[in-house]
Amino acid sequence: MSVNLVNIGFGNIVLESRIIAVLSPESAPLKRLIQESREKGVLIDATFGRKTRSLIITDSHQVILSAIQSETIANRMTSKNSSREVKDLAL
Repeated sequence: MSVNLVNIGFGNIVLESRIIAVLSPESAPLKRLIQESREKGVLIDATFGRKTRSLIITDSHQVILSAIQSETIANRMTSKNSSREVKDLAL
């Protein structure tokens, strides 16, 4: 069993199997979710002071802020999966 990690920017890495959603934080409901998570103490800010461009929700109800676009994170996840499938086919 392999552990799949996803780089969410600036050397921060998240376990791929724990990610439920990668969202753009522009809507009002998601901004409220960020504020509520901050108040509950379950918010992880991985932006290093830059603009928040994606919101990652995990299965442990942690909310992670990233300065990387949500499309970029999704591409990193899918490119790892497709390269892993090619390796599996070669076996």
